[in-house]
Amino acid sequence: MATLDTKGPEVSFLSGIIQECGRRTLLIDIGTSSGGGAIDSARRPVSPADVLKQIATSTRTKVAELLADRVIDAIVAVAGGKGSAVFGEIVSDLPYGFPKLLVSSARPALLAELAAHHDIILYPTLVDLFGINAFTARVLENAGRAICAMHYQPSNREREGKIVAVTAFGVTTPAANQCVSLLADAGLQAIVFPANGAGGRKMEQLIAAGEFDAVIDLTTTELADEIVGGTASAGPDRLKAASDRQIPQVIAPGAVDMVNFGPPSSVPDRFRDRRFYSHTPYTTLMRTTPAENTNIGALTGERLSQTKGSAIVLWPAKGVSDYDREGGVFRDAEADQAWLEAIKTRVRPEISVRELNCHINDREFAETAVTWILEQLGMGGLARAHI
Repeated sequence: MATLDTKGPEVSFLSGIIQECGRRTLLIDIGTSSGGGAIDSARRPVSPADVLKQIATSTRTKVAELLADRVIDAIVAVAGGKGSAVFGEIVSDLPYGFPKLLVSSARPALLAELAAHHDIILYPTLVDLFGINAFTARVLENAGRAICAMHYQPSNREREGKIVAVTAFGVTTPAANQCVSLLADAGLQAIVFPANGAGGRKMEQLIAAGEFDAVIDLTTTELADEIVGGTASAGPDRLKAASDRQIPQVIAPGAVDMVNFGPPSSVPDRFRDRRFYSHTPYTTLMRTTPAENTNIGALTGERLSQTKGSAIVLWPAKGVSDYDREGGVFRDAEADQAWLEAIKTRVRPEISVRELNCHINDREFAETAVTWILEQLGMGGLARAHI
């Protein structure tokens, strides 16, 4: 897939590499000069953005047809900024795991945005794509050989056993690890999503697609970023899909004590007097306040109250992250309590809010969450040997 009006030589070179590897190619032109077959001459769009939107819409439909007919089992694109944006729209409905490789000279911020929404394999060229030269040839040959090693093999078998989605962050990893282990002991598979914005967004999409039987949403920190303005927001659809699908869900305030930013220089000036912790040289965490946690808890309760399925809220009295424990850099019992009080006032009465006298990373918390999920799935509780 490429913009042939600007990437003709690169497409020819890449196609040759792919064919040398024994794979067949099918070319889709998404260039604006051709219109990608999307432009209606009687109602010509008035801006380049309209053109790109029409190209993406018509091509997305065509690609879905090709996949349904088993004509394609991987996609590689060569693009600059516009082509990369269109490619992201086109592949947005393709299955998780379908090989999607983008060779792009687009600005890093655009590639980061694509990575936040899709499982696209990104290959930044770093040099611009102006024909074949000593540098672009290296990139395109590697890309061609890489995509040739990828195959999409959709399974026609019914998936075995039940699958539970789990959310995790570095500061809630012990809780997630224990949940995964306990679920495995009970014969359930756990799929863990990093609560970094992209992870929560993808989890919501896959829940909506019917991929999971239950959710242990340990780490709802993405709501903190959504409300306060951090970099790890999963968008306005977070905490909605499980309610729509009516599958059992455990909700916990994992890592709602923090808002994510990049390096210290990226933190907005309005937060200058706040409490910070450098998680890595590239990640600066900011402690949430009682007022912010009130808003986070209220939003959690409002979204959770939309469910017609079974749900429970678990609250760990001794801290919501590794940094929020006795003696920890983010320990603030008052702020944590604000989350709890807010959710109590907003969640429907029939949804239980259970207070546990433990830390979120204590084994008791994981056992409580997994036991409740197993009961909702009709599998009883945990075996006594695991308690």
